[in-house]
This record gives sequence, structure tokens and C-alpha cells, in this order.
Amino acid sequence: PLLLALNGFLMLVALAALFIGWSLKRDPQFKPDALVGKPVPASLVTPLDGGTPVALNSAIRGPALVNVFASWCAPCREENGQLLQVQARGVRVVGLAWKDRPENTRAFLAELGNPFAAVVSDQEGASGVDLGISGVPETFAVDANGLIVAKHTGPLTPGDADRLIRAL
Repeated sequence: PLLLALNGFLMLVALAALFIGWSLKRDPQFKPDALVGKPVPASLVTPLDGGTPVALNSAIRGPALVNVFASWCAPCREENGQLLQVQARGVRVVGLAWKDRPENTRAFLAELGNPFAAVVSDQEGASGVDLGISGVPETFAVDANGLIVAKHTGPLTPGDADRLIRAL
């Protein structure tokens, strides 16, 4: 019984060491960009103003930056000013309100300013899953052919915005 307990303890220590070694080598900033180079999914989204659901890929009409955001997201509030600057540069920006109630999205945009040429709503989160997002905010650069050419996770900085715009 003592030998069996000792073997179990040693196995637990070995697993802990393996896990610690893996986590020390893991880059927490790494986010897979699985859809870069692929077309925008055709998930159904609803225009924020209401109406008939449309395919996400047809709502975007690139070239455009597609910003996935939510009114309840603090970093989304931070990046809104940067998105307004991108819009002022003549870049088409499309908003995808993710897991948000339309009335909350409208209040958010009324308060902070609306940088979007179009806003669609994904209340259930399905199009976010299809895009492979890990949370909000995330921004995608979509070219004129509807291909995702770059992705940024987190709030946009001026440098991030420049990189995405260059990718268009």
C-alpha cells in the first residue's frame, strides 16, 4: 500500500512538472488566425436597424475592417475613438455587435459615436464562432474579394489600425 501511494504521488508530481513546463513555454498573446486567407463566413446576422437577416459576407462588402464589439465590453469602449479615426481616414468599417442586445448597441454608439458604415447584430454568437473569435474586441481586414487578409485581437492602437489598413 505504501509503494502504491508513493507511485501515485510521483506520478502526480511528474504531471505537475509537465504542466508547469508547458505553461511556461506557452505565449499568452498567441491567438490563432485560422481564417486569415479564407472567405468571410456566410453566417446569418441581423442589421442593427432590424429587418431580414443577411449573410455576414454580403453585409461586409470589402474592402473593409470588420470590428467585433459589444456594449458591455470595456476594451471596446477604449478602441471606439481609434475606430472613429479610421473612419475619418476614409476606411470602410463594419461593426458586428456580438452577444449584445440591439438597444444596448444603439445606446453605446449614440454615447461614443458611430464609426461604422454598417452594423449587424449577432445576438446568439454564431457568427463570432464561425469567425473564430476568442472574445471582443477583434478586428478583421477583409479585401475586395471577401477574403480575410489580417486579424487583430484586442483593442486597436494606431499601429494596429495602420497594419490592418495596409493589409487591405
